[in-house]
Amino acid sequence: MVWNLLNTVLVVEDSPSELELISHYLKESGFNVIKAKGAKEALEKAISQQPDVIITDVVMPEMSGFELCRSLKKNPLTQKVPIVICSSKNQDIDRLWAKRQGANAYVTKPYTREQLLGAIKSVADTSDE
Repeated sequence: MVWNLLNTVLVVEDSPSELELISHYLKESGFNVIKAKGAKEALEKAISQQPDVIITDVVMPEMSGFELCRSLKKNPLTQKVPIVICSSKNQDIDRLWAKRQGANAYVTKPYTREQLLGAIKSVADTSDE
């Protein structure tokens, strides 16, 4: 099952409490977690540590999650890494825009552990197409 192959997740979140919550859910489920407090740090870590999945917030200082998606999808080293957007923006237009920027899944806050893991599972199922 592909699900087990995706074991390293880069979490990009500028809110310390959200970063800890997501990390806790993932670690509890057996994932290795790489943390980044912003998009610029995330770009560096995505290239140097090659995560299997990236979970990112949208609203962050310096660079938004949408800009991060675009940058990751343009880079040959990171363009195939599935991206899950985890945001409080819950309008259809936000979901559509996220897809257009290269996001593979979208989870709105507040979310449950099951919703978060379900989003990772959904991108795991599509990552070896």
